[in-house]
Amino acid sequence: MGNLIHELRNEITRLAKKEIKGQITPLKAASAKYRHDIAELKRVTRDLEKRLAHLERQERKRAKKPPLPELAEGKRFFPRGLKSHRAKLGLSAADYGLLAGVSGKMIYKYERGETKPRRAQVAKLVAVRDLGKREARRRLTLLKK
Repeated sequence: MGNLIHELRNEITRLAKKEIKGQITPLKAASAKYRHDIAELKRVTRDLEKRLAHLERQERKRAKKPPLPELAEGKRFFPRGLKSHRAKLGLSAADYGLLAGVSGKMIYKYERGETKPRRAQVAKLVAVRDLGKREARRRLTLLKK
């Protein structure tokens, strides 16, 4: 009787192992494919992050470059125009000054007419005047980084 129980137990174990192997083999293959796909996505993500960092550095350099004084040729400066454009963009004087390359205090002085900007500063203000709300926000985030 003991021999029959032993043989029956061995047969059940053998069949169970066969069944488990049949179900695990496709799972192992799928798992290997998923690991491969994840590794590929990580490589692509790393490459895209490098490209983005490079583009951000270039944009930061470009945003910091002073505009050409020729931009100021034929342009007039009005304090109320500066104030209305800053209000339209919804920026503080400090943020607007960061975009224009001057301090926030100077922006206030320009708006009140206490100080008149020089030609180079007018060129910077003209460059900022051509920006829209989205572009101004984007440049501010780049400049603040």
